[in-house]
Amino acid sequence: MRFVPSGLSLPSISVSAKAAFVLPALLAAASAFAQVPPPDVTARSWVLVDATSNQVLASGNPDERVEPASLTKLMTAYLVFDALKSKKINMDQTVMPSEAVRRVRTDESRMFIEANKPVTVHDLVYGMIVQSGNDAAIALAELVGGSEGNFVTLMNAAAKRIGMKHTNFADVNGMPDPQHYTTAGDLAVLSTRLIRDFPEYYSIFSVKDFTYNKIKQPNRNRLLWLDPTVDGLKTGHTKAAGYCLIATAQRPLAGMPDAKRRLVAVMMGEPKEHNRVQDSLKMLNYGYTAYDALRLYKADQVVDSPRVYKGTADSVQAGVTTDQYITVPKGLGEKVKPTVTHSDLLVAPIKKGQQIGTVKMMADGKEVAQFPLVALQDVPEAGIFGRLWDSALLWWQKRK
Repeated sequence: MRFVPSGLSLPSISVSAKAAFVLPALLAAASAFAQVPPPDVTARSWVLVDATSNQVLASGNPDERVEPASLTKLMTAYLVFDALKSKKINMDQTVMPSEAVRRVRTDESRMFIEANKPVTVHDLVYGMIVQSGNDAAIALAELVGGSEGNFVTLMNAAAKRIGMKHTNFADVNGMPDPQHYTTAGDLAVLSTRLIRDFPEYYSIFSVKDFTYNKIKQPNRNRLLWLDPTVDGLKTGHTKAAGYCLIATAQRPLAGMPDAKRRLVAVMMGEPKEHNRVQDSLKMLNYGYTAYDALRLYKADQVVDSPRVYKGTADSVQAGVTTDQYITVPKGLGEKVKPTVTHSDLLVAPIKKGQQIGTVKMMADGKEVAQFPLVALQDVPEAGIFGRLWDSALLWWQKRK
């Protein structure tokens, strides 16, 4: 993740042609253009991300090493969701927890499963996410990884793969350990990827309570009750880590009834439980009121139709394959204008989805975002006579 201190110009935001998100390492900061400063918070480190445009809006000590506590379970969930999506496991599957779940102490978060007593993957997933059960995380880790040790190896490999550059996991729950650490910035990366990559399971984070073994436990994320637009994500707490919360909300995008905007606020090291709640809510409200999100183009919208040589068609429809957004300080949206560039010489064959140019968004003469311009259709190679004709045209143009 890349952050820019206040006072520097906003860097380019490279947006993937295949998704509304890019690799988290390319998250860019918009705070340089901020007209309204972010509210004061008591968190030791924090980050506010617009997950719709994939921009960091504001941050404080985002790369400071911190203990993730139970926020670790977001990576545990990431790998479990991946196993569910790839059908390596399924929600109806029955698991026999090992003796390892007995080591979860009475002062730790538990869903109260028992060793050698069958439980479904469904209940374990809900127990881990809603009840923050350490015992559930251990059982799921053994199921997916074969052992906790193997699962931790998978966690660290996934962290590296998605761009968490300052993170190392030592267990599946976040118990204090010198080799178990992360940053607010890395947790923002993980959160945005979790939301993007597994929308079919994300709604579990909004469940307010879950009952297992006749024991009903509430979700510890109090914002689920305080703000109806909040639908996740996870709390964490140890004495060393302080009170932590990753809160995310989704609200309608002004003037666009078919679009919504998601923000993610990461608060680490708060002194008290109510601080993490109030600071998260303040930061989410700040992001929605101080910044505007703009939809630059809709998915499959034709942006340009450049000339194609030696093809069955003389031009190709070019655009983007997913909706593309940018976030700017409130009131600056009208200054953002597109500039389309593409190769002067496009020669068939051209495949649908192939990058053939770039769209740059400019404001006051500065580039504030860019993303690939791709072909929205195939353009096969023409027959021999068509190719010869265009070859002659190209030869003639070079002589001019």
